[in-house]
Amino acid sequence: MRHNCTKIIIQLLLIILISFTLIAQSQLEQKLKSLEGIVKVTQVEGDSIYSELYEVFIDQQLDHSNPEGDHFVQKFYIGHIDEDLPIVIELDGYSLPQSRYNELADILNCNKIQVEHRYYGESVSDNTQWEYLTVEQAANDHHHIISLLKNIYKGKWISSGISKGGQTTMFHRYFFNDDVDVSVHYVAPLNIAEEDPRIYHFLDNVGTKECRDKMIQFQREVLRREDEMLEMFIDDSEESGYTYSIGSDRLIFEFVVLEYSFAFWQWQNNNCYEIPDISASSEELFIHLKRNSSFSYFSDQGIAPIAPFFYQAYSEIGYYGYDISSLKDLLREVINPSSKIFIPHNSNPQFDCSLMQDINTWIQKHGNNMIFIYGENDTWSATAVELTGETNSIKMVKEGGSHRTRINSFSDDEKEIIFSTLEDWLDYKIER
Repeated sequence: MRHNCTKIIIQLLLIILISFTLIAQSQLEQKLKSLEGIVKVTQVEGDSIYSELYEVFIDQQLDHSNPEGDHFVQKFYIGHIDEDLPIVIELDGYSLPQSRYNELADILNCNKIQVEHRYYGESVSDNTQWEYLTVEQAANDHHHIISLLKNIYKGKWISSGISKGGQTTMFHRYFFNDDVDVSVHYVAPLNIAEEDPRIYHFLDNVGTKECRDKMIQFQREVLRREDEMLEMFIDDSEESGYTYSIGSDRLIFEFVVLEYSFAFWQWQNNNCYEIPDISASSEELFIHLKRNSSFSYFSDQGIAPIAPFFYQAYSEIGYYGYDISSLKDLLREVINPSSKIFIPHNSNPQFDCSLMQDINTWIQKHGNNMIFIYGENDTWSATAVELTGETNSIKMVKEGGSHRTRINSFSDDEKEIIFSTLEDWLDYKIER
């Protein structure tokens, strides 16, 4: 009898606990839906760290200087723990198919928001008007989201992003510095030219001379065997479902070969000792090329989701070109290689470097409470932010690191520098 009473009490307590949880969940959902401009809120499954995870769509002005103009709907995700905890807002540079792991929110054990960039994924307008795909318009998107959600979340705000997302986070801080308390920028370049020449200098000096020479020998051998290698490239592309409408198969193949040195150091999928020498079989050369210079990147299927990026690159944020001096005699179709060929056909960007230069100066002179994380051998580190000591911001460079460098890539002593800096700026204890 006593056993049955205990069982009943436990069941009642569970029912009460579940009821309170459901009430709390519905309160958050109701708060989100009550915010002006919120179009749709859907609860989705997510990481167990979050008691609730929502996919949210918000109405945004296409041109924030013209409230009477066209609008579009932008997607973001909210991972919720507690309204009083800090909140990490990840400003993505591309599409965001679903909520994903965020290292910084995990370290801080706090709420997270992840925002899809305008003109990517589902965050697009009915009529593409390229003139509104600007750094400033995107910064206004993020300012609007933060301003709304501050009605719910009362803790400290940390903005963050990876690669182009890291750039996006820099740009937002420049326009709306007071929106957040801290920002962390992962492997984010800051290019100050249409095709920044600092990339060439980096590739001429990264690693050892022996390795760089071996890479050039590899590229030259691939081009010497181009007829045979091209057939393998075409067969492999057909099997993978890749098409190349921008140019001939040979043109794209030569772009893949040129991309090899940039991609090799960016991702470091192989070590230098694994680069095949000129005595290797064509199959060995091909496998190494494919592993280190993605065929999909230049395919129609690879370009379509990121086509807006090429507009942005050649209007404001810059990109890189190719130094063909050591390969020119073996190239058949590539004459003056430039990724301008991937710009959306219905756009006509005109590059202006002035904003990037202004942002670079602002970061150096006024950009406080910013952490910049880079991999030493990542090619994008060629155009990394250079701090001058005029602010309290810090730059951490992982020795030998790639574009995959994150906070958890560093040694314990180096991570402690990052953790203690965050704790100081946020007045918040991080559990080690």
